[in-house]
Amino acid sequence: MQFVTGVVQHYGWGDPDLIPALLDVPADGRPWAELWLGTHPGGPATVSGGAPLRESVGELPYLLKVLAAGEALSLQTHPSREQAVAGFEREESAGIPVDAPTRIYRDPFPKPELICALTPFDALCGFRPVHTSAALFDELGLTEVAAKLRRDGLPTLVASLYRREVPLDPIVSACVGQVHSAARLVTRLAEQYPDDPSVAVTLLLHRVQLSRGEAIFLGPGNLHAYLEGAGIEIMSASDNVVRGGMTTKHVDVDELLAVLDIRPIADPRVSPTDHGEGRWSYDTPDTPFRLWRFEVAGPFSHTATGRELVICADGATDLVGRGQTVALQPGETLELSGIATLFRVEEISGG
Repeated sequence: MQFVTGVVQHYGWGDPDLIPALLDVPADGRPWAELWLGTHPGGPATVSGGAPLRESVGELPYLLKVLAAGEALSLQTHPSREQAVAGFEREESAGIPVDAPTRIYRDPFPKPELICALTPFDALCGFRPVHTSAALFDELGLTEVAAKLRRDGLPTLVASLYRREVPLDPIVSACVGQVHSAARLVTRLAEQYPDDPSVAVTLLLHRVQLSRGEAIFLGPGNLHAYLEGAGIEIMSASDNVVRGGMTTKHVDVDELLAVLDIRPIADPRVSPTDHGEGRWSYDTPDTPFRLWRFEVAGPFSHTATGRELVICADGATDLVGRGQTVALQPGETLELSGIATLFRVEEISGG
């Protein structure tokens, strides 16, 4: 077992206090957005003595993060495996530098991800059923938009909004002063991102408010944005993000529409599987990882089945304290005692 030191990312949307409090270090006024725990070259973690984690465990196929959003992230999606390979090869052939601001595919890998809430967590995730969104447009007095949705279907309306064939200003104006939470969100986002069609697209998405321990899984093509809150995030070790808006970064509407999965989903939440003895797992199909939550209350023992990371998110034990992360090798046993919430990343072969 080795203790792991992560890398903090100070993105503008980050919360200034939560991650410093988790790590028991002073806040410095900067936004602390993400704590990266993995071997990704964008923020490689280290172990005791400052050696790269990579030297101890090799390249991990996943990246574990603590995410703390003080304001909304960009509305975005991630490619499938096939889309990532094709996009990476296309941009490589075009000679676009990997670090160019217009580069979308920085590696040939998909980026499925799951986030499990540590605090009340607010997010947009996946498209709602058509009848639900159409009823909302009617409620807001946007009857022409509602009629277009019912007549032409969800993919056509999404494309029309992003291609500005449906005017944005009437939608934003109709939301001003409304009591519906979706309309209030549009008003708030429109002030921050004026003339951004993604603001209107949020009316078509599930608004998901997670309590501690609840999670959402974001598979390929899922359009989503984290709005506020903190959570444990696990994803494939990829940096491929196809942005739709609510950002100052590069947006490619054609690529976004090619990657999006615009099929409605009933509920984006992932229900954890209870394995007894304070252990829950979160299903993430076709991924090289699985996230587990352990609620420790007394003696605790776990034997790693692969290359694993375990982080203490709350409480304390005699071995691992709040904010500390350890790396386990296959067959290594973690034995401790205390009252704490731990998150474990299980490595899945062939995911």
